[in-house]
Amino acid sequence: MDYKFYGHETATVPAVNEIYKGIQTPLDLYDALSDIWCAKTCATRMRDKWTPENKTLGQCSITAFLVQDIFGGKVYGIERPDGNFHCYNVIGDSLFDLTSEQFGDEVLNYENNPEQFREVHFSMGDKKERYEYLKKELDRVTNG
Repeated sequence: MDYKFYGHETATVPAVNEIYKGIQTPLDLYDALSDIWCAKTCATRMRDKWTPENKTLGQCSITAFLVQDIFGGKVYGIERPDGNFHCYNVIGDSLFDLTSEQFGDEVLNYENNPEQFREVHFSMGDKKERYEYLKKELDRVTNG
């Protein structure tokens, strides 16, 4: 597969657990999520703009925290003009953003951003429910 998300070249860190069969690297996770991301997993405020062609739209925080579950590391956020944060992952020397394609040609600044915490994100709107749905679907796809 020809990966286009930010940091795909270094998204080769190994999984720290075997929760999901066949998910050994973030590239494997991206492949699996590409068939799972949908309007239901998209942020509610962006759902009317979600399309299969822009499948990563509105998926950042739930995806970044799922990455953290499987690969460890930290989640950071780029503050957006609307005050929300776009989440991405840093694991050791590897920085990658599985949902960066939603921004098209916009260049995001991945330097000096604040760490993000699931407790804060999951207290907002339906993020926890969307995250749980994403996990359940990934489990269904990988573990049958």
